Amino acid sequence: MNKKHRVLLTIDGIVNLVLGLILLFSPAGLIKVLGLPPTDTYFYASILGAVLFGIGLALFIELYGAFAGIRGLGLGGAIAINLFGGGVLLVWLVAGPLDVPLHGRVILWIVAAVVLIIGLVELVAKSWKYE
Repeated sequence: MNKKHRVLLTIDGIVNLVLGLILLFSPAGLIKVLGLPPTDTYFYASILGAVLFGIGLALFIELYGAFAGIRGLGLGGAIAINLFGGGVLLVWLVAGPLDVPLHGRVILWIVAAVVLIIGLVELVAKSWKYE
């Protein structure tokens, strides 16, 4: 990988990680700073934060994973996105004050389970590593 691509991946990865952390841990602050209308829940902001953080990890996997035979934004990236996105969704479902009807909760539990299971199966099978 050439130097320009490495720099771009580094910058993009840092931006995604930082934005992801902000959305995960301070969605109310970000909403206030941006002047967005207030919300009753930070569900969507934290799910987006998890996805952005996972994408940032995937970019760094692409950047540094080649030495270990791992490619980001392929299955390696999908693992990061699946585990972080599914994990945060699971936390919201278990501990978050979600005002979601029963059918919505059932669907979200199914989504969280499927995403986490796919990520774990990929991780355990090491299907993300090129031999």
